[in-house]
Amino acid sequence: MKLNTTTTLAALFLIGVGGFMAGRVSSPAPAATAQDGPSETRSSRSSSSSAGTGSVDGKKSSRPARSDRTQAATTPKERLAKLESIMRGENALDRNRALLGYIDQLAPGDFEAAVAHFRSLGMTDERMGEYSLLLTAWAGADPLAALAYAKGNTREGFATDTILSSWATADPESAIRWAKANFEGEGANPYLPGIIRGLAASDPARATELLTSMPRSEERGVGLDALMPHLLEQGADATKAWIAALTDDSLKNGAMMRAAEKLAALDPAGTASWLLANPGEASKRRMDDVYSAWAQKDQSAALSSYAALPPGENRSNALRGVIANVAVENPKAAVSMLDRYPSDVTDRVVRSVVWHSFGEDPSLAASQIARIADENERNQTYRRAIGSWLERDPQAAQAWLQTNPLPDVVQKELNRGQSGQQ
Repeated sequence: MKLNTTTTLAALFLIGVGGFMAGRVSSPAPAATAQDGPSETRSSRSSSSSAGTGSVDGKKSSRPARSDRTQAATTPKERLAKLESIMRGENALDRNRALLGYIDQLAPGDFEAAVAHFRSLGMTDERMGEYSLLLTAWAGADPLAALAYAKGNTREGFATDTILSSWATADPESAIRWAKANFEGEGANPYLPGIIRGLAASDPARATELLTSMPRSEERGVGLDALMPHLLEQGADATKAWIAALTDDSLKNGAMMRAAEKLAALDPAGTASWLLANPGEASKRRMDDVYSAWAQKDQSAALSSYAALPPGENRSNALRGVIANVAVENPKAAVSMLDRYPSDVTDRVVRSVVWHSFGEDPSLAASQIARIADENERNQTYRRAIGSWLERDPQAAQAWLQTNPLPDVVQKELNRGQSGQQ
């Protein structure tokens, strides 16, 4: 099988998506025997298209048939042994080159055995990129058979999403029809994020239409994560305009939070102004990140901008971002900022100083915990910080404790923890 340009690019894109590949697959199981949808062929029937004439919605597969001579050259057992040999190689580049060559020799009906054997090796987590290539190639050859197998033999959605994403790059409307026909129940359709991923680069308008049709859910968040990088490639203005056009407040805030995190690295001043002009959940949760990124680029400008903000939550969050950046390298300067701007110091600001300065100056960091007003938060911070310090440098921690007594409840818990370790 010769992978066409679209299929190859889709496979390579899937290899590079680390976060998306967090899904795991189940241990190998027999192929599903029941049909999963009104127009779907059974997995066990995939061999019917071995001559390269399988079709979806009346369209022939774009995958060329393998010649009879090549087909006769190896037995199924030999092909699976070859796949195992490739997968056990340690050089990733050699593995992928060899796998592409191996895939070129597969007929549509060969993929189910290849994927099942690959999974039986117990190497799926280590070879997720190669797994994606196999699934992507199968989607190009016979997406219905690939989906039937994935539904019957895998869990957590990775295989199904990969197949749907690949299918959507070539025939999005057929993939969408399958997703709708195979979803029952309430809530978000779990098949749509994979399709959105496949459409994000080539047809962001259609991807947006699918995304906005979904109710607030984890699945919608996955779809948004797939779409955002392609929107950001169009530039900050285009991304902001896309977000402004969203009518669902929850979706808009989610998009703003994701965009602000990326845009802050390029234009922290502009991103801060954008958040301030659009108050809401995103501005509350991302203001500190934006000012932290700004302080990394130009601490003086970030501090001046913070000082010009009106009193309130945004100003305190901006201080938290600036001060966190300072605390990592200069804990004393961070503590001086706590003293200089007391009206903007919240418990979150203090905790930020504690955790960001602890690696550089644990003694100074520990001494700031007493500033936390909320007793439960203060005691929890003591437990975590002092407990970690006692494990890392017990002599220094014990010396600090001699002159800085802790609340009784915290001291008793730390004593119990130390006794249990002896």
